[in-house]
Amino acid sequence: MKNILLIIVSFCFSIFSYSQKDLANKYAKTITPEELHGHLEILASNEYEGRETGMKGQKMATEYIVNYYKELGIDAQIQHYPLKKETSMGSSMKVNDKSYTFIDDFYFFGGFDAQKIETSDLIFVGYGIDSPDYNDYNNIDVNGKIVVALAGEPFDKNGKSLVTGTTEMSVWSEDWRNKRVSATKNGAKAILLVKDSYKANLSRIRYFLGIPSMTLDYKESRGEVVIPTVFIKPAILYEFYSEKTIIKQVKRIKKRKTVEKLISDKKLVIDVVRNKELFEGDNVLCFIEGTDSILKNEVVIISAHYDHIGIIDGEINNGADDDGSGTVATLEIAEAFIKAKNEGNGTRRSVLILNVTGEEKGLLGSEWYSNFPIYPLENTVCDLNIDMIGRTDDQHEKEEYVYIIGSDKLSTDLHKISEKVNSDYTKLDFDYTYNDPKDPNRFYYRSDHYNFAKNGIPVIFYFSGVHEDYHKPGDDVEKILFEKTATIAQLVFHTAWEVANRDEKLKVDVESDFE
Repeated sequence: MKNILLIIVSFCFSIFSYSQKDLANKYAKTITPEELHGHLEILASNEYEGRETGMKGQKMATEYIVNYYKELGIDAQIQHYPLKKETSMGSSMKVNDKSYTFIDDFYFFGGFDAQKIETSDLIFVGYGIDSPDYNDYNNIDVNGKIVVALAGEPFDKNGKSLVTGTTEMSVWSEDWRNKRVSATKNGAKAILLVKDSYKANLSRIRYFLGIPSMTLDYKESRGEVVIPTVFIKPAILYEFYSEKTIIKQVKRIKKRKTVEKLISDKKLVIDVVRNKELFEGDNVLCFIEGTDSILKNEVVIISAHYDHIGIIDGEINNGADDDGSGTVATLEIAEAFIKAKNEGNGTRRSVLILNVTGEEKGLLGSEWYSNFPIYPLENTVCDLNIDMIGRTDDQHEKEEYVYIIGSDKLSTDLHKISEKVNSDYTKLDFDYTYNDPKDPNRFYYRSDHYNFAKNGIPVIFYFSGVHEDYHKPGDDVEKILFEKTATIAQLVFHTAWEVANRDEKLKVDVESDFE
Protein backbone atom coordinates (compact mmCIF):
# COMPACT_ATOMS: atom_id res chain seq x y z
CA MET A 1 0.00 0.00 0.00
CA LYS A 2 2.85 2.34 0.90
CA ASN A 3 4.50 1.71 -2.50
CA ILE A 4 1.23 2.46 -4.31
CA LEU A 5 0.92 5.80 -2.49
CA LEU A 6 4.48 6.69 -3.44
CA ILE A 7 3.75 5.88 -7.08
CA ILE A 8 0.61 8.05 -7.03
CA VAL A 9 2.46 10.99 -5.40
CA SER A 10 5.31 10.63 -7.86
CA PHE A 11 2.88 10.50 -10.79
CA CYS A 12 1.03 13.60 -9.60
CA PHE A 13 4.31 15.47 -9.14
CA SER A 14 5.42 14.59 -12.66
CA ILE A 15 2.12 15.91 -14.06
CA PHE A 16 2.54 19.14 -12.06
CA SER A 17 6.13 19.51 -13.23
CA TYR A 18 5.12 18.93 -16.82
CA SER A 19 2.27 21.44 -16.58
CA GLN A 20 4.61 24.07 -15.16
CA LYS A 21 7.08 23.45 -17.98
CA ASP A 22 4.28 23.59 -20.51
CA LEU A 23 3.00 26.88 -19.07
CA ALA A 24 6.46 28.43 -19.10
CA ASN A 25 6.92 27.45 -22.72
CA LYS A 26 3.48 28.79 -23.64
CA TYR A 27 4.24 32.28 -22.31
CA ALA A 28 7.84 32.33 -23.49
CA LYS A 29 6.59 31.77 -27.05
CA THR A 30 4.68 35.06 -26.89
CA ILE A 31 8.08 36.74 -27.22
CA THR A 32 8.39 36.99 -30.99
CA PRO A 33 10.87 38.46 -33.46
CA GLU A 34 8.08 40.45 -35.10
CA GLU A 35 7.00 42.22 -31.91
CA LEU A 36 10.61 42.92 -30.93
CA HIS A 37 11.16 44.46 -34.36
CA GLY A 38 8.07 46.64 -34.01
CA HIS A 39 9.29 48.17 -30.73
CA LEU A 40 12.85 48.65 -31.92
CA GLU A 41 11.86 50.40 -35.15
CA ILE A 42 10.44 53.13 -32.94
CA LEU A 43 12.96 53.32 -30.05
CA ALA A 44 16.01 53.16 -32.33
CA SER A 45 14.68 55.57 -34.94
CA ASN A 46 16.27 58.94 -35.70
CA GLU A 47 13.29 60.61 -34.04
CA TYR A 48 14.63 59.48 -30.67
CA GLU A 49 17.98 61.19 -31.29
CA GLY A 50 20.10 58.41 -29.80
CA ARG A 51 18.33 58.45 -26.38
CA GLU A 52 21.11 60.30 -24.56
CA THR A 53 20.60 60.29 -20.80
CA GLY A 54 18.47 63.19 -19.59
CA MET A 55 17.95 64.54 -23.10
CA LYS A 56 14.84 64.78 -25.33
CA GLY A 57 15.21 61.34 -26.95
CA GLN A 58 15.59 59.56 -23.62
CA LYS A 59 12.47 61.33 -22.32
CA MET A 60 10.59 60.19 -25.43
CA ALA A 61 11.75 56.63 -24.78
CA THR A 62 10.57 56.90 -21.17
CA GLU A 63 7.13 57.92 -22.39
CA TYR A 64 7.01 55.09 -24.93
CA ILE A 65 7.97 52.45 -22.34
CA VAL A 66 5.55 53.77 -19.71
CA ASN A 67 2.69 53.89 -22.24
CA TYR A 68 3.42 50.35 -23.38
CA TYR A 69 3.25 49.02 -19.83
CA LYS A 70 0.00 50.94 -19.38
CA GLU A 71 -1.41 49.18 -22.44
CA LEU A 72 -0.52 45.91 -20.73
CA GLY A 73 -2.43 46.99 -17.65
CA ILE A 74 0.46 48.10 -15.43
CA ASP A 75 0.85 51.66 -14.18
CA ALA A 76 4.62 51.83 -14.33
CA GLN A 77 6.49 53.95 -11.83
CA ILE A 78 9.13 56.48 -12.88
CA GLN A 79 12.03 56.89 -10.48
CA HIS A 80 13.57 60.28 -11.22
CA TYR A 81 17.12 60.90 -10.09
CA PRO A 82 19.25 64.06 -10.07
CA LEU A 83 22.12 64.43 -12.51
CA LYS A 84 24.72 67.04 -13.21
CA LYS A 85 26.77 67.62 -16.31
CA GLU A 86 30.17 69.16 -15.71
CA THR A 87 33.28 70.11 -17.60
CA SER A 88 36.62 70.46 -15.85
CA MET A 89 38.73 72.00 -18.61
CA GLY A 90 40.80 74.80 -17.15
CA SER A 91 41.71 72.86 -14.00
CA SER A 92 45.37 73.13 -13.01
CA MET A 93 47.96 71.60 -10.70
CA LYS A 94 51.21 72.88 -9.19
CA VAL A 95 53.86 71.12 -7.13
CA ASN A 96 55.92 73.92 -5.64
CA ASP A 97 56.46 76.07 -8.74
CA LYS A 98 56.13 73.30 -11.32
CA SER A 99 52.88 73.34 -13.32
CA TYR A 100 50.94 70.38 -14.68
CA THR A 101 48.17 70.21 -17.27
CA PHE A 102 44.71 68.72 -16.92
CA ILE A 103 44.36 65.51 -18.95
CA ASP A 104 47.99 65.33 -20.08
CA ASP A 105 49.36 65.04 -16.52
CA PHE A 106 46.37 64.51 -14.24
CA TYR A 107 42.62 64.07 -14.48
CA PHE A 108 39.54 63.44 -12.40
CA PHE A 109 35.90 62.59 -12.92
CA GLY A 110 32.78 64.17 -11.45
CA GLY A 111 31.28 63.81 -8.02
CA PHE A 112 32.87 66.73 -6.19
CA ASP A 113 32.56 70.48 -6.47
CA ALA A 114 34.88 73.19 -7.76
CA GLN A 115 37.50 73.89 -5.11
CA LYS A 116 41.16 74.54 -4.40
CA ILE A 117 42.99 71.52 -2.97
CA GLU A 118 46.13 72.44 -1.04
CA THR A 119 48.60 70.67 1.21
CA SER A 120 52.19 70.77 2.38
CA ASP A 121 52.12 67.38 4.07
CA LEU A 122 50.99 64.80 1.54
CA ILE A 123 50.93 61.27 3.03
CA PHE A 124 51.83 58.13 1.07
CA VAL A 125 49.53 55.20 1.91
CA GLY A 126 50.84 52.40 -0.30
CA TYR A 127 47.96 51.05 -2.36
CA GLY A 128 45.27 52.78 -0.31
CA ILE A 129 43.63 49.48 0.65
CA ASP A 130 41.68 48.98 3.87
CA SER A 131 40.53 45.36 4.12
CA PRO A 132 40.57 42.71 6.88
CA ASP A 133 43.52 40.80 5.43
CA TYR A 134 45.57 43.76 4.25
CA ASN A 135 45.40 47.37 5.46
CA ASP A 136 47.61 50.23 4.26
CA TYR A 137 46.12 52.56 6.86
CA ASN A 138 47.38 50.64 9.89
CA ASN A 139 49.15 53.03 12.29
CA ILE A 140 48.88 55.94 9.84
CA ASP A 141 46.71 58.91 10.83
CA VAL A 142 45.38 60.60 7.69
CA ASN A 143 42.54 62.54 9.27
CA GLY A 144 42.13 65.87 7.47
CA LYS A 145 45.07 65.08 5.17
CA ILE A 146 45.56 64.44 1.46
CA VAL A 147 46.82 60.94 0.69
CA VAL A 148 48.52 59.46 -2.34
CA ALA A 149 48.19 55.78 -3.29
CA LEU A 150 49.31 53.45 -6.04
CA ALA A 151 46.68 52.01 -8.36
CA GLY A 152 46.01 48.28 -8.25
CA GLU A 153 47.09 45.98 -5.44
CA PRO A 154 50.30 44.27 -4.25
CA PHE A 155 51.32 40.79 -5.39
CA ASP A 156 54.05 38.67 -3.80
CA LYS A 157 56.97 37.05 -5.61
CA ASN A 158 54.77 34.04 -6.43
CA GLY A 159 52.19 36.21 -8.15
CA LYS A 160 49.65 35.97 -5.33
CA SER A 161 47.65 39.00 -4.27
CA LEU A 162 48.28 40.07 -0.68
CA VAL A 163 44.56 40.81 -0.48
CA THR A 164 43.02 37.62 -1.90
CA GLY A 165 45.88 35.22 -1.18
CA THR A 166 45.48 33.86 -4.71
CA THR A 167 46.56 34.84 -8.21
CA GLU A 168 43.17 36.50 -8.70
CA MET A 169 42.84 40.27 -8.48
CA SER A 170 40.52 41.72 -5.86
CA VAL A 171 37.90 44.42 -6.10
CA TRP A 172 40.62 46.95 -5.18
CA SER A 173 42.06 46.53 -8.67
CA GLU A 174 38.69 46.47 -10.37
CA ASP A 175 37.07 49.61 -9.03
CA TRP A 176 39.05 52.67 -7.95
CA ARG A 177 36.03 53.98 -6.05
CA ASN A 178 36.78 51.49 -3.27
CA LYS A 179 39.98 53.42 -2.56
CA ARG A 180 38.04 56.65 -2.37
CA VAL A 181 35.69 55.03 0.13
CA SER A 182 38.54 53.77 2.33
CA ALA A 183 40.29 57.14 2.21
CA THR A 184 37.04 58.82 3.25
CA LYS A 185 36.50 56.30 6.05
CA ASN A 186 39.96 57.06 7.41
CA GLY A 187 39.30 60.81 7.38
CA ALA A 188 41.30 61.91 4.33
CA LYS A 189 40.07 65.03 2.53
CA ALA A 190 41.34 63.97 -0.91
CA ILE A 191 43.20 61.13 -2.57
CA LEU A 192 45.68 61.06 -5.45
CA LEU A 193 45.88 57.77 -7.36
CA VAL A 194 49.04 56.99 -9.31
CA LYS A 195 48.44 55.28 -12.65
CA ASP A 196 51.48 53.34 -13.92
CA SER A 197 49.84 52.96 -17.32
CA TYR A 198 48.72 56.59 -17.36
CA LYS A 199 49.39 57.20 -21.04
CA ALA A 200 47.72 53.98 -22.22
CA ASN A 201 44.72 54.57 -19.99
CA LEU A 202 44.45 58.15 -21.20
CA SER A 203 44.16 57.04 -24.82
CA ARG A 204 40.84 55.37 -23.94
CA ILE A 205 39.30 58.22 -21.97
CA ARG A 206 40.82 61.42 -23.37
CA TYR A 207 37.74 62.18 -25.48
CA PHE A 208 35.40 61.81 -22.48
CA LEU A 209 37.57 64.02 -20.27
CA GLY A 210 37.41 66.79 -22.84
CA ILE A 211 33.62 66.90 -22.99
CA PRO A 212 31.13 67.52 -20.17
CA SER A 213 30.89 64.49 -17.87
CA MET A 214 27.66 63.29 -16.32
CA THR A 215 27.37 62.15 -12.70
CA LEU A 216 24.76 61.56 -10.05
CA ASP A 217 24.06 64.67 -8.03
CA TYR A 218 24.22 63.06 -4.60
CA LYS A 219 25.15 66.20 -2.71
CA GLU A 220 21.98 68.07 -3.52
CA SER A 221 19.84 65.01 -2.88
CA ARG A 222 21.14 63.71 0.44
CA GLY A 223 24.00 65.89 1.60
CA GLU A 224 26.71 63.36 0.80
CA VAL A 225 30.23 64.69 0.46
CA VAL A 226 32.47 62.94 -2.08
CA ILE A 227 36.15 63.60 -1.52
CA PRO A 228 38.18 64.53 -4.60
CA THR A 229 39.94 61.65 -6.35
CA VAL A 230 42.69 62.79 -8.74
CA PHE A 231 44.56 60.45 -11.07
CA ILE A 232 48.20 61.41 -11.62
CA LYS A 233 51.04 60.08 -13.72
CA PRO A 234 54.07 58.59 -11.89
CA ALA A 235 56.26 61.61 -12.68
CA ILE A 236 54.14 63.70 -10.29
CA LEU A 237 54.51 61.11 -7.53
CA TYR A 238 58.28 61.35 -7.94
CA GLU A 239 58.08 65.08 -7.31
CA PHE A 240 56.98 64.22 -3.77
CA TYR A 241 59.10 61.11 -3.18
CA SER A 242 62.02 59.80 -5.19
CA GLU A 243 61.45 56.82 -7.44
CA LYS A 244 63.99 54.91 -5.35
CA THR A 245 61.94 55.59 -2.21
CA ILE A 246 58.74 54.32 -3.79
CA ILE A 247 60.43 51.16 -5.10
CA LYS A 248 61.73 50.54 -1.58
CA GLN A 249 58.23 50.96 -0.16
CA VAL A 250 56.73 48.52 -2.67
CA LYS A 251 59.34 45.91 -1.67
CA ARG A 252 58.57 46.54 1.99
CA ILE A 253 54.84 46.06 1.36
CA LYS A 254 55.39 42.77 -0.44
CA LYS A 255 57.64 41.51 2.35
CA ARG A 256 55.90 42.83 5.48
CA LYS A 257 52.40 43.79 4.29
CA THR A 258 52.97 47.21 5.84
CA VAL A 259 53.85 50.63 4.47
CA GLU A 260 56.19 53.11 6.12
CA LYS A 261 54.63 56.49 6.86
CA LEU A 262 55.99 58.95 4.30
CA ILE A 263 55.18 62.66 4.43
CA SER A 264 56.18 65.12 1.73
CA ASP A 265 56.63 68.81 2.57
CA LYS A 266 56.32 69.99 -1.03
CA LYS A 267 53.38 72.26 -1.66
CA LEU A 268 50.58 70.85 -3.77
CA VAL A 269 47.87 73.09 -5.22
CA ILE A 270 45.07 71.77 -7.45
CA ASP A 271 42.45 74.16 -8.81
CA VAL A 272 39.33 72.14 -9.63
CA VAL A 273 37.17 73.91 -12.21
CA ARG A 274 33.53 72.90 -12.58
CA ASN A 275 31.09 74.35 -15.07
CA LYS A 276 27.87 72.66 -14.00
CA GLU A 277 24.39 72.05 -15.43
CA LEU A 278 21.69 70.25 -13.43
CA PHE A 279 19.03 67.97 -14.95
CA GLU A 280 17.20 64.68 -14.35
CA GLY A 281 17.44 61.02 -15.35
CA ASP A 282 14.66 58.40 -15.23
CA ASN A 283 14.27 54.73 -14.33
CA VAL A 284 11.03 52.98 -15.30
CA LEU A 285 9.69 50.24 -13.03
CA CYS A 286 7.05 47.72 -14.15
CA PHE A 287 6.10 45.68 -11.06
CA ILE A 288 4.18 42.41 -11.49
CA GLU A 289 3.10 41.24 -8.06
CA GLY A 290 3.51 37.57 -7.17
CA THR A 291 0.66 35.27 -6.24
CA ASP A 292 2.06 33.64 -3.09
CA SER A 293 1.02 35.53 0.05
CA ILE A 294 4.53 35.21 1.51
CA LEU A 295 6.87 34.79 -1.45
CA LYS A 296 5.42 37.80 -3.28
CA ASN A 297 7.53 40.00 -1.00
CA GLU A 298 10.61 38.65 -2.79
CA VAL A 299 11.45 40.25 -6.13
CA VAL A 300 13.14 38.93 -9.27
CA ILE A 301 14.55 41.84 -11.29
CA ILE A 302 15.00 41.81 -15.07
CA SER A 303 16.94 44.89 -16.15
CA ALA A 304 18.12 46.68 -19.27
CA HIS A 305 19.25 50.22 -19.95
CA TYR A 306 17.36 52.20 -22.57
CA ASP A 307 19.68 55.19 -22.89
CA HIS A 308 22.43 55.51 -25.49
CA ILE A 309 25.06 58.10 -26.46
CA GLY A 310 22.92 60.53 -28.46
CA ILE A 311 24.26 62.78 -31.22
CA ILE A 312 28.03 63.07 -31.69
CA ASP A 313 29.60 65.28 -34.36
CA GLY A 314 26.19 65.77 -35.94
CA GLU A 315 25.51 62.03 -36.36
CA ILE A 316 22.75 60.19 -34.52
CA ASN A 317 23.80 57.04 -32.68
CA ASN A 318 20.58 55.05 -32.57
CA GLY A 319 21.88 52.22 -30.38
CA ALA A 320 19.67 49.51 -31.86
CA ASP A 321 21.81 46.81 -30.24
CA ASP A 322 23.18 48.94 -27.37
CA ASP A 323 20.82 48.60 -25.67
CA GLY A 324 17.73 48.81 -27.82
CA SER A 325 17.88 45.01 -28.13
CA GLY A 326 17.84 44.53 -24.35
CA THR A 327 15.16 47.15 -23.88
CA VAL A 328 12.69 45.62 -26.34
CA ALA A 329 13.43 42.20 -24.85
CA THR A 330 12.28 43.46 -21.44
CA LEU A 331 9.09 44.86 -22.96
CA GLU A 332 8.19 41.48 -24.42
CA ILE A 333 9.24 39.63 -21.26
CA ALA A 334 6.96 41.93 -19.26
CA GLU A 335 4.08 41.14 -21.61
CA ALA A 336 4.67 37.39 -21.13
CA PHE A 337 4.61 37.63 -17.32
CA ILE A 338 1.56 39.91 -17.31
CA LYS A 339 -0.31 37.59 -19.68
CA ALA A 340 0.49 34.64 -17.40
CA LYS A 341 -0.85 36.49 -14.37
CA ASN A 342 -3.99 37.66 -16.16
CA GLU A 343 -4.73 34.05 -17.08
CA GLY A 344 -4.36 32.89 -13.47
CA ASN A 345 -0.82 31.54 -13.89
CA GLY A 346 1.23 34.31 -12.28
CA THR A 347 4.55 33.57 -10.64
CA ARG A 348 4.77 33.03 -6.89
CA ARG A 349 7.40 35.72 -6.41
CA SER A 350 7.04 39.21 -7.79
CA VAL A 351 8.83 40.26 -10.98
CA LEU A 352 10.22 43.75 -11.52
CA ILE A 353 11.08 44.86 -15.04
CA LEU A 354 13.62 47.62 -14.41
CA ASN A 355 14.43 49.87 -17.35
CA VAL A 356 17.26 52.18 -16.33
CA THR A 357 19.16 55.08 -17.86
CA GLY A 358 22.62 56.49 -17.27
CA GLU A 359 24.37 53.21 -18.07
CA GLU A 360 26.38 54.86 -20.81
CA LYS A 361 27.48 57.53 -18.33
CA GLY A 362 28.73 55.13 -15.65
CA LEU A 363 25.84 52.83 -14.58
CA LEU A 364 24.16 55.84 -12.97
CA GLY A 365 20.50 54.80 -13.04
CA SER A 366 21.13 51.36 -11.56
CA GLU A 367 23.48 52.88 -9.00
CA TRP A 368 20.72 55.26 -7.96
CA TYR A 369 18.19 52.42 -7.71
CA SER A 370 20.56 50.25 -5.66
CA ASN A 371 21.14 53.14 -3.26
CA PHE A 372 17.46 54.14 -3.13
CA PRO A 373 15.59 50.92 -3.96
CA ILE A 374 11.83 51.02 -4.36
CA TYR A 375 11.73 47.35 -3.31
CA PRO A 376 14.20 46.41 -0.52
CA LEU A 377 17.48 44.92 -1.69
CA GLU A 378 17.27 42.30 1.07
CA ASN A 379 14.13 41.01 -0.66
CA THR A 380 15.70 41.09 -4.13
CA VAL A 381 16.39 37.53 -5.26
CA CYS A 382 18.51 38.22 -8.34
CA ASP A 383 19.04 40.56 -11.28
CA LEU A 384 18.96 39.22 -14.83
CA ASN A 385 20.50 42.00 -16.91
CA ILE A 386 20.23 42.21 -20.70
CA ASP A 387 22.66 44.42 -22.61
CA MET A 388 23.41 44.00 -26.33
CA ILE A 389 21.87 40.69 -27.46
CA GLY A 390 20.97 41.55 -31.06
CA ARG A 391 24.17 41.03 -33.03
CA THR A 392 27.10 38.61 -33.33
CA ASP A 393 30.77 39.30 -32.80
CA ASP A 394 33.75 38.10 -34.84
CA GLN A 395 34.37 35.24 -32.40
CA HIS A 396 31.31 33.31 -33.59
CA GLU A 397 30.30 32.05 -37.02
CA LYS A 398 26.76 31.12 -35.96
CA GLU A 399 24.28 33.32 -34.14
CA GLU A 400 22.93 30.70 -31.68
CA TYR A 401 25.09 31.72 -28.73
CA VAL A 402 25.11 34.11 -25.80
CA TYR A 403 27.80 35.19 -23.39
CA ILE A 404 26.82 34.32 -19.82
CA ILE A 405 28.55 36.49 -17.25
CA GLY A 406 28.29 36.32 -13.47
CA SER A 407 25.91 33.36 -13.07
CA ASP A 408 28.31 31.50 -10.75
CA LYS A 409 29.84 34.50 -8.98
CA LEU A 410 27.48 34.54 -6.00
CA SER A 411 25.02 31.64 -6.27
CA THR A 412 25.53 28.07 -7.45
CA ASP A 413 21.71 27.75 -7.48
CA LEU A 414 21.37 30.45 -10.13
CA HIS A 415 24.11 28.96 -12.26
CA LYS A 416 22.50 25.51 -12.21
CA ILE A 417 19.07 26.95 -13.05
CA SER A 418 20.56 28.91 -15.94
CA GLU A 419 22.22 25.80 -17.38
CA LYS A 420 19.12 23.61 -16.98
CA VAL A 421 16.74 26.17 -18.48
CA ASN A 422 18.93 26.47 -21.55
CA SER A 423 19.16 22.68 -21.86
CA ASP A 424 15.39 22.30 -21.55
CA TYR A 425 14.25 25.16 -23.77
CA THR A 426 16.56 27.39 -25.78
CA LYS A 427 19.65 25.22 -26.39
CA LEU A 428 21.96 28.14 -27.07
CA ASP A 429 25.73 27.84 -26.94
CA PHE A 430 26.71 29.36 -23.58
CA ASP A 431 30.03 31.17 -23.93
CA TYR A 432 31.73 31.87 -20.57
CA THR A 433 34.77 33.64 -22.02
CA TYR A 434 33.96 36.95 -20.37
CA ASN A 435 33.09 35.29 -17.08
CA ASP A 436 36.79 34.58 -16.53
CA PRO A 437 38.14 36.94 -13.84
CA LYS A 438 41.34 37.26 -15.86
CA ASP A 439 39.58 38.47 -18.99
CA PRO A 440 40.89 42.00 -19.66
CA ASN A 441 37.51 43.34 -20.83
CA ARG A 442 36.10 43.12 -17.27
CA PHE A 443 32.50 43.02 -18.55
CA TYR A 444 31.29 41.77 -15.17
CA TYR A 445 31.89 45.30 -13.90
CA ARG A 446 30.59 47.18 -16.93
CA SER A 447 26.81 46.92 -17.03
CA ASP A 448 23.93 47.53 -14.64
CA HIS A 449 24.01 44.13 -12.91
CA TYR A 450 27.23 45.30 -11.23
CA ASN A 451 25.31 47.56 -8.86
CA PHE A 452 23.31 44.55 -7.63
CA ALA A 453 26.24 42.14 -7.50
CA LYS A 454 28.26 44.48 -5.31
CA ASN A 455 25.35 44.38 -2.86
CA GLY A 456 25.50 40.58 -2.69
CA ILE A 457 22.59 39.94 -5.06
CA PRO A 458 23.10 37.09 -7.59
CA VAL A 459 23.18 38.24 -11.22
CA ILE A 460 23.40 37.05 -14.78
CA PHE A 461 24.54 39.38 -17.56
CA TYR A 462 23.33 38.31 -21.04
CA PHE A 463 25.53 39.69 -23.82
CA SER A 464 26.35 38.93 -27.45
CA GLY A 465 29.67 40.73 -27.65
CA VAL A 466 31.11 43.86 -29.20
CA HIS A 467 30.88 44.47 -32.96
CA GLU A 468 32.19 47.03 -35.45
CA ASP A 469 29.26 49.40 -34.82
CA TYR A 470 29.69 49.56 -31.05
CA HIS A 471 29.07 53.20 -30.01
CA LYS A 472 28.94 54.24 -33.66
CA PRO A 473 26.19 55.57 -35.95
CA GLY A 474 26.03 52.19 -37.73
CA ASP A 475 24.28 50.46 -34.82
CA ASP A 476 20.92 50.44 -36.60
CA VAL A 477 17.78 48.29 -36.67
CA GLU A 478 18.44 46.62 -40.02
CA LYS A 479 21.50 44.86 -38.54
CA ILE A 480 19.64 43.27 -35.64
CA LEU A 481 19.12 39.50 -35.66
CA PHE A 482 15.59 39.30 -34.28
CA GLU A 483 15.38 35.51 -34.11
CA LYS A 484 18.50 35.49 -31.96
CA THR A 485 17.17 38.35 -29.82
CA ALA A 486 13.87 36.54 -29.28
CA THR A 487 15.61 33.30 -28.27
CA ILE A 488 17.79 35.04 -25.69
CA ALA A 489 14.76 36.95 -24.37
CA GLN A 490 12.95 33.61 -24.00
CA LEU A 491 15.97 32.26 -22.12
CA VAL A 492 15.79 35.18 -19.69
CA PHE A 493 12.04 34.67 -19.27
CA HIS A 494 12.45 30.95 -18.52
CA THR A 495 15.23 31.64 -16.02
CA ALA A 496 13.17 34.29 -14.23
CA TRP A 497 10.11 31.99 -14.28
CA GLU A 498 12.07 29.19 -12.58
CA VAL A 499 13.59 31.50 -9.96
CA ALA A 500 10.25 33.17 -9.26
CA ASN A 501 8.39 29.87 -8.76
CA ARG A 502 10.84 27.73 -6.77
CA ASP A 503 10.17 26.93 -3.12
CA GLU A 504 13.44 28.27 -1.78
CA LYS A 505 15.07 31.63 -2.35
CA LEU A 506 18.36 31.41 -4.24
CA LYS A 507 21.21 30.66 -1.88
CA VAL A 508 24.09 33.13 -1.89
CA ASP A 509 26.79 30.54 -1.29
CA VAL A 510 29.81 31.92 -3.15
CA GLU A 511 32.09 34.38 -1.38
CA SER A 512 31.64 37.84 -2.82
CA ASP A 513 34.47 39.77 -4.48
CA PHE A 514 32.89 42.97 -3.22
CA GLU A 515 33.62 44.57 0.13
